Amino acid sequence: MRLQDENSEHRRCVMGSNLSVEFFAKQFDRQIAEQEYRLNPFEQWTLLHLAGRVLELGCGLGNLSIEAARAGHEVTAIDACPDAVKDLGRRAQAEGLPIRVVEADLAEWRATDTYDTVVAIGLLMFFPCEEARAVLQEIKHAVAPGGVAAVNVLIEGTTFMEMFDPEGYCLFPPRELEATFADWKILLASIDDFPAPGEKIKRFATVIAQRP
Repeated sequence: MRLQDENSEHRRCVMGSNLSVEFFAKQFDRQIAEQEYRLNPFEQWTLLHLAGRVLELGCGLGNLSIEAARAGHEVTAIDACPDAVKDLGRRAQAEGLPIRVVEADLAEWRATDTYDTVVAIGLLMFFPCEEARAVLQEIKHAVAPGGVAAVNVLIEGTTFMEMFDPEGYCLFPPRELEATFADWKILLASIDDFPAPGEKIKRFATVIAQRP
């Protein structure tokens, strides 16, 4: 499936990867200046499955966190980009929304609490594969029984690489997310292509799964 909305790109800032930090910091600055806060397709899918307390890892500008809080969810939103975190805090405060906004390096994040929904959209591919898979397991641990995980990554077949630090990224095998959540109830599984500059593509895998 080929998705055409250019605004559906996932803009994340990852500590420890200077090239990725610079790439996404510029994107965030532009989006903040232009007040560009629309949900991308993956966030729209996830919004339909949110439950209870929500944790969004790599929240970026926090568009999903804002919509979740507007819908009545208590939200914790974490990202490594200072400007994005600051802007999300400002927006949440202006609307009086229940969002706890945290600036943190997610490369070594470990679950210390459980949530009804844990979201990581467009995040894990910016870590070396070993770290990415460790965080993925922590996401599973952080979901309460009956809760939902929504995870989205770039996969093999992606040809647009400009946002990656050569020493720190991971293109997942196409079905790895589904295999990781094989012991859960899969609510949604999708592989989607986005057009990218230079006639290249970004190929994403998305899984939304419910813990038994």
